[in-house]
Amino acid sequence: MLLLAVDTATPAVTVALHDGESVLAESNKVDARRHGELLLPSVDAVLAEAGLKLDAVTGIVVGTGPGPYTGLRVGLVTAAAFASALGVPVHGLCTLDGLAYAAGTAGIEGPFVVATDARRKEVYWARYEDPRTRTGEPAVDRPADIAEQVAGLPAVGAGALLYPEVFPDARGPEHQSAAALASLAAERLAAGQEATGFLPPTPLYLRRPDAQVPKNYKVVTPQ
Repeated sequence: MLLLAVDTATPAVTVALHDGESVLAESNKVDARRHGELLLPSVDAVLAEAGLKLDAVTGIVVGTGPGPYTGLRVGLVTAAAFASALGVPVHGLCTLDGLAYAAGTAGIEGPFVVATDARRKEVYWARYEDPRTRTGEPAVDRPADIAEQVAGLPAVGAGALLYPEVFPDARGPEHQSAAALASLAAERLAAGQEATGFLPPTPLYLRRPDAQVPKNYKVVTPQ
């Protein structure tokens, strides 16, 4: 097994290689505006560090979000292109699940909350019973609107750090890690969860994109 994991659903452009037992190499760069510029060079750097070529990869793992439209699609389209070119499967995982898994590695047991920055003064969030078990579906809300639901729980992720009045027990990790995403995927594949442990590699937006078709625009072409 050699998994190439990528995630661009958050400001982190993160890539990792996993051989089924451990992470061989990883790259993590935080830049919310340069996903398209940074992803492929990061893949090249990770492969070079591991001393491997892309054709050695047996599966692609990709974070499906939730995340902003532009950044999220960079990782998903790249993952789909690699999978098609190599003839290997692509496994989708919720980005918040990767953060939860990383939080478990950092020592959090649960229950706890994962929250990432959704902009517009909102967070993408989900509650977890433990680092491997999400309860319910991811959501996007204003922090004040979910204060009662998350009260008293530790929280991880950049979204939690932005709103200490709602998440007073905010902790690391702050950003997504493809290494954690790959480790979670390897664990599920080893357990025979190919059919049940993954999501389709399609974007989880949770809300409409910022760009909208103008309403009541003036028609200038001949009728």
